[in-house]
Amino acid sequence: MEIAIIGSGKVGKSIGTGLLKSGNKVVYGSRNPAQATVPEGAAKASVEEAAKKAEVIFLAVPYSAVKETIAKLKNAGIAGKTVVDVTNIIGPNMEWAMGFNSSGAEELAKELQGVDVVKAFNTVFAEHMSTGKLNGEKLSLFMAGDNPAAKGKVKQLAEQIGFEACDAGELKNARYLEPLGLLMINLGFGMKMGTRIGFKLVKE
Repeated sequence: MEIAIIGSGKVGKSIGTGLLKSGNKVVYGSRNPAQATVPEGAAKASVEEAAKKAEVIFLAVPYSAVKETIAKLKNAGIAGKTVVDVTNIIGPNMEWAMGFNSSGAEELAKELQGVDVVKAFNTVFAEHMSTGKLNGEKLSLFMAGDNPAAKGKVKQLAEQIGFEACDAGELKNARYLEPLGLLMINLGFGMKMGTRIGFKLVKE
């Protein structure tokens, strides 16, 4: 697929590295493309240019930058595309930044009318996003969204990287996935477990 990754931090770079290994075309959208560093084999462009050409767009920016990025995506005219919301809903003090009657992904979908939003990748530490594995074992990649076809695209990409993709239901279930992402962060840093941890759904 042709993929746009908005954000060239650790998360964006790791996802892009994993997707490039599978032969996908990856372009990074940035406020300053000339200054952005991206994985070998990836292209760079403005946020609008990257989003216009892509079939799937990964939103991999800090939560504080979401509002600014939404405005740029609206200018790109991305109706009908799939947007993967990777963001974690945390404030400047690493605390929960939203109530529990909605989710960041649902609010994103309200802003981006005509776009299929899928919440995914936010429950995994960045260092595992390029392989989908930890100690040789596949990590679970939970995803929530209202369009089965859009989730199918995300499932395909996640499995290409190496994850075990797990359908978590409708987009409103992002209300559970977003706190789960915060729990992962708290376990890693607050409880001093480090980033060599991950979630695995065990089924009989």
